[in-house]
Amino acid sequence: MPSFSLGLFPTESPQRIVELTRVAEDLGYSSVYIGDSQMIWREAYVILGAAATATSRVTLAPGVTNPVTRDPAVIAAATATLHALSNGRTVLGIGTGDSALETVSKKPAQLAYLEASVRIIRGLVAGETVTHPDSQAPVRLAYTQPGTRVPVYIAVSGPRIHRLAGRIADGAIVLVGTDPGLLAASRRELEAGAAEARRDLRAEGFKVVCWTPCSIQDDGRAAREAVKAHVARVIKRDLPFALDAGTMEAVRQIRDDYEYYRHMVVGTEHGSPVPDSLVEKFAVAGTPAEARAQVERLAGSGLVDEIALIPHTPNPAERERIIRLVGEMIPESPARPSPA
Repeated sequence: MPSFSLGLFPTESPQRIVELTRVAEDLGYSSVYIGDSQMIWREAYVILGAAATATSRVTLAPGVTNPVTRDPAVIAAATATLHALSNGRTVLGIGTGDSALETVSKKPAQLAYLEASVRIIRGLVAGETVTHPDSQAPVRLAYTQPGTRVPVYIAVSGPRIHRLAGRIADGAIVLVGTDPGLLAASRRELEAGAAEARRDLRAEGFKVVCWTPCSIQDDGRAAREAVKAHVARVIKRDLPFALDAGTMEAVRQIRDDYEYYRHMVVGTEHGSPVPDSLVEKFAVAGTPAEARAQVERLAGSGLVDEIALIPHTPNPAERERIIRLVGEMIPESPARPSPA
């Protein structure tokens, strides 16, 4: 059975995001990921540090950081510090970059640079002296404990980055949808990358995290509308499978209209081209009963190790209701009603 985790975009005050992290821990979520996009959300690593001191069990991670707006050495320092502050409850979520870069007119990292950055970050966190990818100068962290290891999960959409994750990462944060057929295509690309490195992902405990837009409302149609901006973000990128001609027409419109200062904001216009038929393949959205059936289908697919739910509501202050409703679906969760 996969674990359940929570993805939070810090659109509210830092205090509120820390409070929601505590709620998630109390409900039995295994991990909390904090979005890292400096121009539209509050500062991720500050919030992660505060959350580390306010919790005791939940794993904490950026969801996700990038090596362009943050130098790899800076990421290593933040990761090592968070690892120490949380007593080892840390994962590094990293990718090539998206809204954090688009909002400051920068380009995503090349895959070769991302690969080099992961190598440098791991080495620095482990107390090694490494060569910085930009200056070629030897660098080291003066304070980290030798041998420290933090799992690295790479955020993946397109085939090439899937293969990179399969070659070098400890896990993949998969942004390809929730439908078993789509997840199977994702898994094939991860396995292909692993084969290039002669890795056995299952034997090594490689984690597949399904990044899942989520809205649960009494009005199922309103819930499906609430996730469309996030689904638009997913389908506008390259994916490890082909989309039909009608969907590609919607994708072209989304790419033309996408506004990164309204990145995944509920009700934004660039979400309107997403048809209802795609929502059920790329999100958990509907009434409580519909959402439970969708979560059970995803959990029972055997294709993911962790389901990361990202709650969406027209008013971000109402996300706690979704967090609690999902908490009732978590096996062994304190929020799960006791049998009569």
